[in-house]
Amino acid sequence: MKLLEEKILKDGVIKSGNVLKVDSFLNHQIDVPFIAELGKEFKRLFADQKITKILTIEASGIGIACIAGMYFGVPVVFAKKSSGSNMDKDVYFTQIYSYTHNKVNDVVVSKRFLNVEDKVLIIDDFLANGCALEGLIDLVRQAGAAVQGVGVAVEKGFQGGGDKLRAAGIRVESLAIIDKMDAQSGTIQFR
Repeated sequence: MKLLEEKILKDGVIKSGNVLKVDSFLNHQIDVPFIAELGKEFKRLFADQKITKILTIEASGIGIACIAGMYFGVPVVFAKKSSGSNMDKDVYFTQIYSYTHNKVNDVVVSKRFLNVEDKVLIIDDFLANGCALEGLIDLVRQAGAAVQGVGVAVEKGFQGGGDKLRAAGIRVESLAIIDKMDAQSGTIQFR
């Protein structure tokens, strides 16, 4: 998606360790009119799929998922990284390793919100190694629901997560795929 690539080039910041900060418009401060265009594009890309729920993980994917949910006219469920005292006790559970925070997160979704009739579109802001999305796919499968596809705003193609998911038969649609980025020169190469 040219619009997203241009926004990344204009406002994204490359940090060492293959980190791309897009927090000025995507995952800290949210440029709502801009992400509305991303949600509209996900609706276009997955228009051929019957979607009954959108699933994401807290916290950065929630904004994009909610906008996409508006275009699809379906509820958005977000997987929580811990189960607090107000969380249902009957949950689907998985563990996801976070490279960003260098730790394993326990991730849960209440069984009330995913069931065998659901046709789920998974939405997230980033795809790097694929661990978060593999965890979300696991939660959907535990529910007996169907994964209709995965929509990602920014894929770091050079980290291989998208290739791994596609090889496993998962339909992955990324709005911008980065093949290479260099913190020293500040350059980004898109696929």
